[in-house]
Amino acid sequence: MADGHRFNPYGNVAASKTLPIGTTAKVTDLETGRSAIVLVEDRGPHVDGRVLDVSPKVAEKLSMKRTGTAEVVVKPIIVPQPDGGVKLGAGAAETPPWEEQGQH
Repeated sequence: MADGHRFNPYGNVAASKTLPIGTTAKVTDLETGRSAIVLVEDRGPHVDGRVLDVSPKVAEKLSMKRTGTAEVVVKPIIVPQPDGGVKLGAGAAETPPWEEQGQH
């Protein structure tokens, strides 16, 4: 993975072309309304028209494991900054703190 860790298919992880490594984001499937909190740990997807790759665990949580793709909304919650600080993203206001930490 781009962050130096091994890929964990059982983790709440994702790959993004645009979000900084280390970003925590809320991903919501537009068809089912199901959502998951993910940590961006890699670069990708490397397929045109896709904005995010998610681990099998997240795909299952979003009910998209069988289809493999879904239309989603991605709302950053915590975005790391170059100076070492963090910035709250659009999803921070609507995500309870226990959900951000995966304790729901």
